[in-house]
This record gives sequence, structure tokens and C-alpha cells, in this order.
Amino acid sequence: MKWPFKNIIKEYPPFWKTYLSYFEEKNSERRYVVFDSETTGLDTQNDRILSIGAVAITGNQIVVNDYFQVFISQEIFNAATVPIHGILKEGNLPKISEQEAVIQFLNFIKNATLVGHHIAFDIEIINEALDRMDAGRLKNQYMDTDIMYQKWKHFPEEQHTSLDELCSVFNIRKTDRHTATGDAYITALLFLKLKRKLGI
Repeated sequence: MKWPFKNIIKEYPPFWKTYLSYFEEKNSERRYVVFDSETTGLDTQNDRILSIGAVAITGNQIVVNDYFQVFISQEIFNAATVPIHGILKEGNLPKISEQEAVIQFLNFIKNATLVGHHIAFDIEIINEALDRMDAGRLKNQYMDTDIMYQKWKHFPEEQHTSLDELCSVFNIRKTDRHTATGDAYITALLFLKLKRKLGI
């Protein structure tokens, strides 16, 4: 017996088709987008994104006017994490839906190489949001500043270093730590230093 649904092709939403179209051209400018997310917790399936912050790098320089910041209406609220990220469920910050935030993020990153510290978590929680939106998974190449530091110091894969520790190592001021945009900017500074160390 033939499976009746074998030849059905999934129809993706328009925003996803737009995102895929960005990959029809090469990332000729070598644009990097350094990003961070603040979330209700560390469970990528059950927790939710509270905010996303990102800054772009082109030509080994942070592009000051090429940045992204968004706050998301909270479907799930975890009071225990408020002292870390400072985002209250009913605050004065303008918030949008998770769906609109993710669409805006895709339109910002386009086909850039993504950069983050322990970036696998941030990518996966966005992928979970995309799954709820009946879309695919992020297609961008990505780099992790923790792994870059491992390679520079010849550390074993299981030896990880926190963002705070690396800020101390490289004398990076921890401005707006534990905000998505603040952490993205700090990570961008770290990335540029590691990029030079590794000769990338």
C-alpha cells in the first residue's frame, strides 16, 4: 500500500519564502550579525523569548546604525528570571507578538553570518518559535565566541568560558549586561578581538 501523503509538499508562509530568497545571493560584504536573546528560562521548547538584540559588523567594524532591538509580549512569565533580565510582564517597554518579532529579525539578519556567545541556545529557541509559525529552521551560518576562544587557547571542547570571564580577559566593559542589545554589543567587541587573534 502506498502512503497517500508521500508527495505532499509543505506550503511555507510568505515571510519564510522571503527569508529563503536572501540566500540566492552570496554574503558578499561578509556581514556578521551578533545577537542575543533574553528568555523566560533555558528550556528551548517550553520557555519563550522576551527580547532580541543584535548589532551588525561589516568590514571588521561595528556598524552603529545597523542594529536591531525588539521586546516581545509575554505568553509565559517567570518571575524568577526578572532580576537577571529586568523585563517585567507589564512594563512600559513597547512589545510586539512573537511572530512579528521573529519576522522582523529574519528581515534584519538576511543571509548574514550569525555570531553569539553559546549561540546554539539562541538559535534553537528561535527555531522553536519558527516551528510554531509553520516555518523551517534558520539557514544562516554561525560562529560562537566561546568556541573561538577555545580554538585560540587550544582548550578541549568541554572547557567552556562565560561571557563575563572573557570580558575580564579582554578588558571589555560590561555595559548593559543581561539585556539582549547590551550583550550583543559586548559579544560583538569580543568577536572582533577573537577574530584578529585567530587571523580570520
